[in-house]
Amino acid sequence: MIRFYFHPTPNPAKVSLFLEETGLTYEVVPVDTSKGEQHLAAFRAVNPNGKLPAIVDTEGPGGKEARVFDSTAILLYLAEKTGQLLGTPEDRPELLSWLAFLGTGLGPFSGQAVHFQFAAPEGLDYARNRYRREAERHYQVLEDHLAGRDVIVGDSFTIADISAWGWIDRASRVLKGEGDPLAAYPNIKRWFAAIDSRPAAARARAVGQDHEFKKVQDEEARRHLFPSNYPPAA
Repeated sequence: MIRFYFHPTPNPAKVSLFLEETGLTYEVVPVDTSKGEQHLAAFRAVNPNGKLPAIVDTEGPGGKEARVFDSTAILLYLAEKTGQLLGTPEDRPELLSWLAFLGTGLGPFSGQAVHFQFAAPEGLDYARNRYRREAERHYQVLEDHLAGRDVIVGDSFTIADISAWGWIDRASRVLKGEGDPLAAYPNIKRWFAAIDSRPAAARARAVGQDHEFKKVQDEEARRHLFPSNYPPAA
């Protein structure tokens, strides 16, 4: 059994897609970040960094319970545990490289682009421009790579595609103001449509919909989501 600590954001969505693609048995544990549940001691025991997603595998190595946090680590762990969606041994160098590119580049810069375009106060034009342009640069790297390719690594659908799907799904927010955010990236648009049409993608989108997450971004939510913006209480 996999206990899947979930919030409806891009990084947990990757794990949702993997779980639905592979048919692993899992239990969703909602963590409402706008209510500060990621800061509770019980969750920090699973992920000391207080971020989503995280999992606990009740049958980890040696039959012992194991925690895994960070979406890239989770995808690698589950792919190796199941032997699924890893590509061929010859694909391994490319797989690791693209997972790193997505986990340290496209994902974080996309997230910061969303933050500075939607959540940051006015007057931060330099930061807003930098993160938006860096997100666009990472999109272009992926766009160029996908020319003449159906998948990111090798000849089959892998966790690299799953990792990219989670954030490309939010292109309308990353590339704020674009009516068709993937129009400038036709190879990504074609690739994304193929991944998004997989039956497991629809099931992944339904994960967590039976839980009422807080949607109002009030002062309390901002303090929980961006605690480093607020000085500690005296």
